[in-house]
Amino acid sequence: METVVSGIRPTGNLHLGNYFGAVKNFLKMQENYLCYFFIADYHSLTTHPTPKDLHGNVKQILVEYLASGLDPEKSILYIQSDLPETTELYLLLNMNAYLGELERVTSFKDKVRTQPDNINAGLLTYPTLMAADVILHKAQKVPVGKDQEQNLEMIRTFARRFNRMYKEDFFPIPTAFNFGEQLIKVPGLDGSGKMGKSEGEGNAIFLNDDEKIIRKKVMRAVTDSGPVENHQEKPEAIQNLFTLMKIVSEKETIDEFELLYNTCKIRYGDLKNKLADDIIKFTSPIRDKIKELNSNEIYLRKVVENGAERARISAQKTMTEIREIIGFRKF
Repeated sequence: METVVSGIRPTGNLHLGNYFGAVKNFLKMQENYLCYFFIADYHSLTTHPTPKDLHGNVKQILVEYLASGLDPEKSILYIQSDLPETTELYLLLNMNAYLGELERVTSFKDKVRTQPDNINAGLLTYPTLMAADVILHKAQKVPVGKDQEQNLEMIRTFARRFNRMYKEDFFPIPTAFNFGEQLIKVPGLDGSGKMGKSEGEGNAIFLNDDEKIIRKKVMRAVTDSGPVENHQEKPEAIQNLFTLMKIVSEKETIDEFELLYNTCKIRYGDLKNKLADDIIKFTSPIRDKIKELNSNEIYLRKVVENGAERARISAQKTMTEIREIIGFRKF
């Protein structure tokens, strides 16, 4: 069975865009691959070196992924900082990483521009930490978005470099995970673009939003004055609402509002009310599970301890072999 490794950054609540993106893909992967999913608390320090509540952030993202269906029996779910082998391999990879290649990484150059007062060494060596996370478990596949393709190429570079320098065919060269289908792009409520936290709280429906908040956000979604011609093309803001409806509503509901729009009889207040109802219905089981898990500290502790124990089996084997290859031996 092929091994897949992917990180989860503890950077806030999951929203519908996350759910139909990363989460749904993780749920598919855990059925067919040996999956290592880790909560990347070290990575989060590169941009937030003094977090207000790191433990709370980790717990929040752990709870929401579990509530969404990630199964710690089917996959190996652990917290990055619980695996000391990660930082050991990170150190060793940094010995063979070059300043010039790290400075040319697009994500690093972007951070230099956007956070000029926080250009730390961890930010510079982000690609080597990412590589350590992946090749520590000798992963064959890594799920990455378009913005992470260069980082995957860096992982491949470091794996090849180790194999070449020590004349060992040790690390597999990981490839991008191909989901084999078009991923759902969930639009935001601001009338353009995709759903995301960076666009503002009102742009996204979070999985832990209560019914009142969901309805308030949906009713504030951007609309226009309505169509003036039959079968008029929908502007982006209106198409976004229909796209959201296609994700959470029944076909009959979608067909009804398509007909009302195409015959210039649509009332956006009715559409929004129905959309809010369907989002609430869709997210309700997840929201109930989040509440249940948040109060079950014993179960959460069991999940992360068991995950770290299982991940450490792979990590310790890799590091024992690496130390032998490099030449670290006891007298």
